[in-house]
Amino acid sequence: MGENTSWDWPDELDALVDAPENHHVLLENDQVRVIQTQVPVGATTPLHTHRWASVEYVLSTTDFIRRDGNGDIVLDTRAAHARPGTLEVLWSGPRPPHSIENVGDTELRVLMAELKDRLHAHHMTDRAHTRSSTSIEGTE
Repeated sequence: MGENTSWDWPDELDALVDAPENHHVLLENDQVRVIQTQVPVGATTPLHTHRWASVEYVLSTTDFIRRDGNGDIVLDTRAAHARPGTLEVLWSGPRPPHSIENVGDTELRVLMAELKDRLHAHHMTDRAHTRSSTSIEGTE
């Protein structure tokens, strides 16, 4: 499998740059970036991206709406009956521009371990055995 090095969006849309009030780095090195994502009740994140695939660990869950870069609804957990469970572990590929709106009654909190090694991330996708269709940042 070849390494995917194509990324069409500017660095300014990175979650830490464009939505810093919702994304906090807990650890970063050459292989991984671990982020804590928090979206308070009623809040919407600014439009942002996630360049790398990630493993997501849900600390607290709620209903949310994910919109793409055009503002179109891509996922509404209420309509899709796709609200992730607390302490659920999910897989997500890289995420193009999107926003998350918390439409539930509790804060959404997720730890994301973004894998900077693209080749490794693709191999993990092939072997993933966890539910990926309701990842916080998107659907696979």
